[in-house]
Amino acid sequence: MTENPTGPRSPSRALTGARSLPAWSLLAAGVLAGGLLGGTYGLVKTPTYTATSYVVAVPDERSDSATALGFAQAYGRVAPQLAVLGDAQVWAGVPVRTLRSSVQTATSPDAPMVAITATSSRPDLAADMANAVSRALTRHANDSQADTHVELRQFARATRPDGPSSASPAVTGLVGASAGGLLGGLVLLVRPRRNTGDPVRPPSVPGPATAADVHGQL
Repeated sequence: MTENPTGPRSPSRALTGARSLPAWSLLAAGVLAGGLLGGTYGLVKTPTYTATSYVVAVPDERSDSATALGFAQAYGRVAPQLAVLGDAQVWAGVPVRTLRSSVQTATSPDAPMVAITATSSRPDLAADMANAVSRALTRHANDSQADTHVELRQFARATRPDGPSSASPAVTGLVGASAGGLLGGLVLLVRPRRNTGDPVRPPSVPGPATAADVHGQL
């Protein structure tokens, strides 16, 4: 009685199966798998919300706009510091480490304005953190107004965002499908080629003559 082993397929059979697949099947499989993975990631990932508040530097009668622009650049760098975030945490209701990781500032080279942007999984908290940091920054800046001759005012408060700023499942699915199609194309390029004809046999080389054959020819 003979036994038929049911182990894994040999590499030669796997290569033969890869050769027999049509070219479009690898691309379709990559696009489908990538789209499913990307869409699933977009569904399970926690959405993030973004809110932005703006403060503007205003010069007094003893200063000018160029000075206000320079101080706005400086205030943009000061906003993420502990002195400002320590006061902002009281109004935002979150620890300093959360503000440090969730709040970013940006300045303009043309306007004396500072944009304070906060991100959170809660839309109301994103607005609260942005407003809290802008309030603390304004307070610290105006404590030294007598020396800087520049007043920092709130230009626009952050409002509760209506929708998430993170990518939707449709977008992540499209990105995943594109990546899967690209991967399928790469596999298609490196897979073994199918043989289209009979293998070319190497030319036969006559073996060396024996001593008896040589003696008969002499």
